Amino acid sequence: MRSAVLQPVIAVALAAALTGCLHSERIEEFGGPTMGSTYSIKYVRSEGVAPQAELKAATEAILAEIDLQMSTYRDDSLIEQFNRAPAGTCQAMPKGVLDLVRAGDRLHQESQGYFDLTLEPLLDLWGFGPKGQGEAVPDAERLAEVRQRVGQQHLKIDGEQLCKDADVQVDFNSIAAGYAVDLIVERLGELGVTSYLVEATGELKAAGFKPDGSHWRIGLEAPRDDQRVAQRILQLDGYGISTSGDYRNYFEENGQRYSHTLDPLSGKPVNHKLAAVTVADPSTLRADGLSTLLMVLGPDAGMAFAERNGIAAFFVTREGEGFVTQGTTAFEQLFAAGDEQ
Repeated sequence: MRSAVLQPVIAVALAAALTGCLHSERIEEFGGPTMGSTYSIKYVRSEGVAPQAELKAATEAILAEIDLQMSTYRDDSLIEQFNRAPAGTCQAMPKGVLDLVRAGDRLHQESQGYFDLTLEPLLDLWGFGPKGQGEAVPDAERLAEVRQRVGQQHLKIDGEQLCKDADVQVDFNSIAAGYAVDLIVERLGELGVTSYLVEATGELKAAGFKPDGSHWRIGLEAPRDDQRVAQRILQLDGYGISTSGDYRNYFEENGQRYSHTLDPLSGKPVNHKLAAVTVADPSTLRADGLSTLLMVLGPDAGMAFAERNGIAAFFVTREGEGFVTQGTTAFEQLFAAGDEQ
């Protein structure tokens, strides 16, 4: 009886609040190029939020700094200077670079080596890296030679320096975009933004409510080459989302498909039926790294790893001419109430 009395009062209060919001709040957006792709920011303009020009300048300053520190596509970046240095080198690095190495170390240890930040020579060898000479299957001798220059265990942090005891090269592409999203979200919060959808090269994070009172929603794209189709729609509040897949970056030779996702332990592209995997985590950086790791592990080992570690992940596996989808327990619990099929 009491709830029946309170219910219309609450509904009226919410309606009044929303009516006020519609006049004072609105969604604004901006974006641009970054990391060989694009970024986009949507946010709710409300009292206390800095002007858009300031938000954009702050965002692009973060992206420019990450590019200068971590890009493997520019010779003057700090990480490329480190990559060119010989074995036995130590180089002073900013906090961001060291934070990413530590994040990579954690994933490397958790997965017994299936996640590795030193794959750049292998990516180049197969034609997927910044110095690749064209996509082709290398001979066994060349593959064995390049594998000697791979291994995250050869990296060490010594104070504010990054050191290497072998001729390894670091590639942050598996976690840098997620890291960028987290930094942007933090900075926008300092500038008054509380409701946002931040995306960089496909990695994204959202929190808060839109002016109509609804959550931000995103669609998980079906792994198809011919068209973009939303396979599942999720509403987000405080989670980062990362999807890894092999359906856009691959080559075929003698009827065999070779994915850009490499197995660090074999030095070869993965060979399984997992087409794509999406991970949700409060840290977009960690979601970014985990989606890569699960893509390497494949549908069975990846699902087992995700369940064992309580990871919210959604797997899309090839089955004949179509696809089969499966979410982990944590994923289904996280999105059961608010998502749409």
